[in-house]
Amino acid sequence: MEEEKGKKIEKKAEKKGLDIRAVTICDATAQMLRKAERDGVETAFHRAADMKPCPIGADSACCKHCSMGPCRLNSKDPYGKTGVCGATIDTIQARNFARMVASGASAHTDHGMSMLDVFREVVTGQITDYKIKDTNKLEEVAKELDIETEGRETKDIAMDVYHELERTYTQVEGEIPFAKRVPAKTLETWRKNGVVPRGSMREIMELMHRTHIGVDQDFENITKQCTRTALSDGWGGSMVATEISDILYGTPTPVRTEVNMGCLKEDHVNVIIHGHEPNLFESMLDSVNDPSLIQAAKEAGAKGINLVGMCCSGTEMLMRHGIPHVGNFSSTEAVLVTGAVDTMGVDVQCIMQGLAKVADCYGTKLFTTNPRAHIEGVEHIELNEHKPRECTDAIVEHAIIRFKNRNLPIEIPNIRNLGIHGFSHEYINYMLGGTFRSSYTPLNDNIINGRIRGVAGVVGCTNPRVKHDYVHVELVKELIRNDVLVVQTGCSQIALAKAGLYTPEAAHLAGSGLKEVCETVGMPPVLGVGSCVDNSRILIACAEMVRVGGLGNSIADLPVAGAAPEWMSEKAISIGHYFVGSGVYTVFGVHFPIVEGTKFHRHLFEGLEELGFGKWGFAADPFEMARMMIEHIDKKRKALGIDKARERVLMDMADRQKLEAA
Repeated sequence: MEEEKGKKIEKKAEKKGLDIRAVTICDATAQMLRKAERDGVETAFHRAADMKPCPIGADSACCKHCSMGPCRLNSKDPYGKTGVCGATIDTIQARNFARMVASGASAHTDHGMSMLDVFREVVTGQITDYKIKDTNKLEEVAKELDIETEGRETKDIAMDVYHELERTYTQVEGEIPFAKRVPAKTLETWRKNGVVPRGSMREIMELMHRTHIGVDQDFENITKQCTRTALSDGWGGSMVATEISDILYGTPTPVRTEVNMGCLKEDHVNVIIHGHEPNLFESMLDSVNDPSLIQAAKEAGAKGINLVGMCCSGTEMLMRHGIPHVGNFSSTEAVLVTGAVDTMGVDVQCIMQGLAKVADCYGTKLFTTNPRAHIEGVEHIELNEHKPRECTDAIVEHAIIRFKNRNLPIEIPNIRNLGIHGFSHEYINYMLGGTFRSSYTPLNDNIINGRIRGVAGVVGCTNPRVKHDYVHVELVKELIRNDVLVVQTGCSQIALAKAGLYTPEAAHLAGSGLKEVCETVGMPPVLGVGSCVDNSRILIACAEMVRVGGLGNSIADLPVAGAAPEWMSEKAISIGHYFVGSGVYTVFGVHFPIVEGTKFHRHLFEGLEELGFGKWGFAADPFEMARMMIEHIDKKRKALGIDKARERVLMDMADRQKLEAA
């Protein structure tokens, strides 16, 4: 029967023209896709080949927000007709775009609020399995929020921080707490345009209301609330999630660790944690190191328990604890095809429902753990943060039983890629200036003198609609070759780590200026800063570059650009729009969900920049994307008067003394 199924899927793949080398550049994923076809198992890559996307929906030229529709407009003649209610193409597109922003912002906001809830319970002593690990970070955050720290107990400082950050979500008037971090000129632009976030809940609620039929029918006004909502994500929900995670579990510092499917071990019990919130993974770390569970694994015939990560929670553990990472979003099904995964525990966001069928095919035990995210037919073991070990111990126990009863062939790609991860904003600050002079000044100076052309954030998902990992890798190679320092988060980070760009030795691929800086500091030309929620670290870095001086007075003045080359989720749209709202030129790949040539398209791609924000860009080709980003960086360098590299000047003792005084 398995052979019959295998023949069927091979025929289907042949019929659809699925060329495995055309859908991924990841050798491990390609190897597992071949095995999946032999085994008669379907993955997202096969489903993508079998599912033609709706061209009208892809262009966001349809509206299904009321029962008079769905109304479908023609993207070839967008102004030829309107919806039944009279809604124009611009109103329809703006509403659809707004709902993507609202959904994406709600994902990060809910994540951040959950982290804040855990933080409160830790501070009050209701949760005892987690502790505050980084009191320095706690105090730094408190100071930024104008909370007194001198001579006070950690618990009292922490409670004040909790109450202040709670306003990020619940406040109905005023400005969110981390607006204090926004450069003055950028904040002035926000205030002038009426987009300073109040509280995330209010912004998301209002945006959803405005997109209801018969409410907001002006695309510029809808975009205004889109911007306010997205900013409540980047400078609110996401930023709180990152800061609280650092306080509770430690601020990342560089660690050498491995990525790719070769991190699985045939002679070990293999446990994968996949999702986005770090609480499950942190508890799992304790479970897999429990002597009684290790002994149980050995009694079952295993040499030990091997814990590995996937997607964003995996990236957080990669950075904080050096836990190996086996793959990004598009590889989540393929890794189960190895047959070596004994259990996979998932929480929220980017969990494919298709995992259930693939896990079932290989006898892998798949468990949901979060009350907000069940999967039909999948066993649920809920994580209660007050007693998290009940969940994580149970997952490990099931993994041991599955290991003992393995009865299918195992094939693990022998591919592991070593790299350095964990470049938090705090560590970059220290790395550039040392303990006594930690500062972004060396970064700014090297941008001003031309060794570093600019900085690019290359972030986001992978997408089976395009060649897996390819656009990320080729874009980043082209950027660093042109002396652009790259910072990364999420699935993009793993794509580049698999390509070997996370070692200092990768500096030989960079232009001469960036290469010199990398060799001097001993860093890779590509810096991983965390999970997708940690894009807030990039915002903080941009704000710090402005604060240090020499590169303008606003984030919009900086020679920086952003990209999400293989985006696929609504979270990505919210992330992209909060970077645009903050002043960053942001280029997306795959497909942009707007009809080109419409007034709404012009507003996003040109009009927002005219108002003092950043702007959107689109390119499917990585080299075109790089060209656009580099042109923008050069435009900003010219506006700053630093478009020509300065000559190097050897410093004498008097110059050094001036620097000391400064």
